[in-house]
Amino acid sequence: MTPNQQTRELLQRLGVPDAAYDDGDLPVHSPIDGSALGHVPSHSAEEVAHRIALAQQAFLQWRSVPAPRRGELIRLLGEELRAEKETLGLLVSLEAGKILSEGLGEVQEMVDICDFAVGLSRQLHGLTIASERPGHRMMETWHPLGVVGVISAFNFPVAVWSWNAALAIVCGDPVLWKPSEKTPLTALACQALFERAAKRFSDAPEGLSQLLLGGRAVGEQLVDDPRVALVSATGSTRMGREVGPRVAQRFGRSLLELGGNNAVIVTPSADLELAVRGIVFAAVGTAGQRCTSTRRLIVHESLRGELVARLRKAYGGLPIGDPRVAGTLVGPLIDQASLAAMQRALESARAEGGTVHGGERVAVSGCDGGCYVRPAIVEMSAQTATVCHETFAPILYVLGYSDLNEAIALHNAVPQGLSSAIFGNDLRETELFLSAAGSDCGIANVNLGTSGAEIGGAFGGEKETGGGRESGSDAWRNYMRRATNTINYSRQLPLAQGVKFDV
Repeated sequence: MTPNQQTRELLQRLGVPDAAYDDGDLPVHSPIDGSALGHVPSHSAEEVAHRIALAQQAFLQWRSVPAPRRGELIRLLGEELRAEKETLGLLVSLEAGKILSEGLGEVQEMVDICDFAVGLSRQLHGLTIASERPGHRMMETWHPLGVVGVISAFNFPVAVWSWNAALAIVCGDPVLWKPSEKTPLTALACQALFERAAKRFSDAPEGLSQLLLGGRAVGEQLVDDPRVALVSATGSTRMGREVGPRVAQRFGRSLLELGGNNAVIVTPSADLELAVRGIVFAAVGTAGQRCTSTRRLIVHESLRGELVARLRKAYGGLPIGDPRVAGTLVGPLIDQASLAAMQRALESARAEGGTVHGGERVAVSGCDGGCYVRPAIVEMSAQTATVCHETFAPILYVLGYSDLNEAIALHNAVPQGLSSAIFGNDLRETELFLSAAGSDCGIANVNLGTSGAEIGGAFGGEKETGGGRESGSDAWRNYMRRATNTINYSRQLPLAQGVKFDV
């Protein structure tokens, strides 16, 4: 069955009408073979404005619904996702090019955030604070924030929406989602599943979850509208540099999840077999198109030759091909532009003295229009400008070090600060890496790779990664506003700080 035929069958099963992806102006292609999957209609400026107004009206109703009741809607959404995990997971593979297990894993992540959010719906609590004034009590309360805009990228076409939507809706906020122009069909599928859950819930307000489909102009309108209280944007650092200031100019909130240039340090005490497994998955999983993909390997000089040899052997045996086929571990790049960017990066690395292993295009039978490549290992003598730049492709730059402090300095000497890892069994070295003098990233792991974050641990990073945190223990606070309340239960009116103002 062709990707087009499979996609249509899946969308019909999920309840997406043909009109939602036929005869529109936005073409959608499968990275598997480059074939057309559909043509999605973009929303006009008037339609975007109408949907934002509808979301604002939904907020005025939804904010007064008790949080545990709001959690019930997300519980029902989790049930719908569980029931259609295989269907939606395969659709992710068709539209984003992920291997089947990763497509299914992404849907499982959606289920997990729904479970997490349901639990949080009974824990959106503030503090009681001791007052210096007799007969007074202070406390903080948390209230729904307002309309939440979500801008997501192609590489996690459904999970990122769910991270935001599950928590936002539990917190009392409607959600407007602008998916990547490269992956709008999975967004249509998610919206259909949400509508199933809302129908079972029976009294969710119209406009609680809506899609905004289109290109840059649609995103700009969402970012600039003062009725959108929070913009959660996942994508490139370039995108974040535009979104952040525009939202700040109108005093809105932004939650930015941007680029990563993630490194693994391998110390002399490391278990090399474990390190190879962790590095290979983190470097080539999703064809190197995760924001947490390992892009730099900083290895002790005593191990460098052996580890590179082991990695080259592992890379040589990687099954590359159609992501729908069982056993495939490396699927396609998303499009020709990504392939071209990878080849430019490899040429730059060669010009800077690097030795490149792999990186060439791979022919896959029946997938002539797809962009398949052999993951590349590039041995570098220094951390050059090319190494410091994030290329969204399976390129692993290898650097050597002699002293751990030198390795940590190399690790931190890039603009991004998302994920990091160290392999080693010397407690002093691994603890140094986790300390304030170690990794400067938002995620720091020991004896596992940089990819594979779990729900419950805050996801995000520092510097050009944007500073946002999603899906963690206190991530719900992004979607709420805090009020400080002071209650006087006495018959006196003492003032704070000993101020006297007798009338």
